[in-house]
Amino acid sequence: MSNSRKRDEVLFNEVFKEISPKDIKNTMEEIDELVMIYSCAIKEISTKLEILDYEFKISRKRNPIEYMKSRVKSHKSMMDKLLRKNLKPDIESARKNFDDIGGIRVVCSFLSDIYEVADMLKRQEDITLIKEKDYIKNPKPNGYRSLHMVLEIPVFFSDHVEPLRVEVQIRTIAMDFWASLEHKLYYKKGERIPLYIKNDLKECANIISETDMKMQNIQMQVDELG
Repeated sequence: MSNSRKRDEVLFNEVFKEISPKDIKNTMEEIDELVMIYSCAIKEISTKLEILDYEFKISRKRNPIEYMKSRVKSHKSMMDKLLRKNLKPDIESARKNFDDIGGIRVVCSFLSDIYEVADMLKRQEDITLIKEKDYIKNPKPNGYRSLHMVLEIPVFFSDHVEPLRVEVQIRTIAMDFWASLEHKLYYKKGERIPLYIKNDLKECANIISETDMKMQNIQMQVDELG
C-alpha cells in the first residue's frame, strides 16, 4: 500500500470515526476510481496541448508552451475543502461541487502565447468552456496573475462516455516563478505573513508583469525582423 493511501485511511479514521472499516475500504476504492477518471481527462487535454504545441513549432519555428504540470486533487484537500464549505464530505459531493479535481498548469513563453493557446483549446469541437477568469487583465489583490479556465471534455471508457471538467491555468514563466515562491512562503507561515512582506510580494508581481510586457515587445520586434 502506498504512503499516500495510508495517509488517506488515517484521515478517514480520524475525521469519520463512525464509519465502519468496510465503508472506509469502499470509499478508498471510490478514490482510486476518481483518480483514474480525472487522470484520463487530464491526459485528453494534455494530448491536445502537445499537438497544438507541435503544430506551432512546425508552422512558426518555436514552441509557445515551455512546460506543463498536472495533478488530481488529493483526498485530504478535497475533504478539507468540503468541510470548510459545510458540504457533505464524500466523493460524490466533491464531484458535484468542484471543478478543479483535475488540474493542468500550462507555462508559456510570452503573454500572447497564453491567449493563443487558450483560444486554440476553446476552438476544439469536443471541448466546452464552462468558466473563465482572467487574472492577468484583472490581477488578484496580492498580485497573482494567470488565466484560469474550466473545460469540460468527454472521456470514453469501455462502457460509457463521461463528461469531465478540468481546470486549466495558463501563465508565463515569470508568473509561474512568482506564484510558486509566493505559495511556498504562505505554506510555511500562513496568514502570519507581515503586511510589509505582502507589499513586497505585490511589488515583485508588478515588476514581473512589467518584465513580461517588455519581453513581449522585444519578441514582436524580433518577429518583425523576419
